[in-house]
Amino acid sequence: MNRPNTASLRAQLGPVGVWSNRIGETSASTERTAAKTIESLGYGALWFGETPHSKEALVHASILLQATSAMTIATGIANVYGRDPLAAESAANALADAFDNRFILGLGASHAPLVKARGHSYTGPLTAVRDYLNAMDTVSYAPPKPAAVPRVLGALRPRMLELARDRTAGAHPYFVPVAHTKLAREVLGPDRILAPELMVILESDPTAARALARGTTAGFLALPNYANNLRELGYSDDDLAGGGSDRLVDDIVAWGTLDEIQNRVEAHLDAGADHVAIQPLAADLGFQLQQLRILAHVLLDR
Repeated sequence: MNRPNTASLRAQLGPVGVWSNRIGETSASTERTAAKTIESLGYGALWFGETPHSKEALVHASILLQATSAMTIATGIANVYGRDPLAAESAANALADAFDNRFILGLGASHAPLVKARGHSYTGPLTAVRDYLNAMDTVSYAPPKPAAVPRVLGALRPRMLELARDRTAGAHPYFVPVAHTKLAREVLGPDRILAPELMVILESDPTAARALARGTTAGFLALPNYANNLRELGYSDDDLAGGGSDRLVDDIVAWGTLDEIQNRVEAHLDAGADHVAIQPLAADLGFQLQQLRILAHVLLDR
């Protein structure tokens, strides 16, 4: 059973981190420099995703770990269809050993189109993730083994959150409002890590901010896992149409002034999050880093 110390993991992560796919779209050299910048700003962790077209998640983690010295690097999430359980467990142990236990392995079943793009059949995600964890726990690792490598699940709905509670260090929900953070904490209980992702836009004009947000939200709302989770939280089909209603967009994406974005981060923390991974919505890595520099002055001055 994979059960790292939750209190030490909370301290390691800190209250605010960064979520970025932009960093993985660049060369290894460019992202090494960017990771050093993010670390120098004081963010506690750097999370990144995985798609069929991205860098392989655990190799990608090694690039970021090599570039940094203290910041935690976390997959958010590594697709369980992307490598077998033996490879995931062995790689996680090797990364933890090589980089002072700064690695968190976020796992999840992803989405049907992304799984099919890998040549796999997408079946019940709960069973797939449970079976994967079971197989990881049976792996025999011959080199000196580090302390238990923290695992978290990309959990949204109650049964996956329960699996995260029972089998891992906690959950890393993506594309969720504050209401979900409250629900997730109730399911996880007090002794598991809860680290939601939060999209942010430094733009105070409602029309401009919502237009920018819908450029991203529309794609996620087309994926059933996200849409069904939001329906369970009380959003209607009308809310999910057209890139999202004003209500839904405003709940998912924190936009506005620095103070307004800080208030949304605080709302997630007050609802039970241990750590909020902010994702400035930006067209490229350079602009995202500019946003992170500005946000650091408010979000990290706690």
